[in-house]
Amino acid sequence: MRVIDASGAIYGRLSAYVAKRLLEGEEITIVNASKAVITGNKEFVIGKFKERRDIGSVRKGPYYPKTPENILRRSIGDMLPKKITKGKEALARCKVYRNVPPDVDKEKVEKVEGVMTDKVSGIITLGDLSRELGGY
Repeated sequence: MRVIDASGAIYGRLSAYVAKRLLEGEEITIVNASKAVITGNKEFVIGKFKERRDIGSVRKGPYYPKTPENILRRSIGDMLPKKITKGKEALARCKVYRNVPPDVDKEKVEKVEGVMTDKVSGIITLGDLSRELGGY
């Protein structure tokens, strides 16, 4: 089992990396999902997520998550072939946590190179986005 720290990692790049590893059969646990970042204009990103959430109805969906761990998990799931067994099993091997849970605290936590951001401006964390969506 691999434990990945999402602090400072770009949301889309991390999702693509994890989806690929899940399809290869790895078990992955992601911690600090609330500290993953989305690059771009803050108002634009918030507006885009609110617009997605407002599509459809309460009865029929689509249902978009509000919490950071579920936002990240959905983006990983969207990159997997969910209609076939292979994709469903891959998503079942993925666990996402908002912070570092006590049972994972003992494990070796790694940061993935190539998905980290060094951008200083124009970013919003999933925790901040979640607060804007009303999920915290």
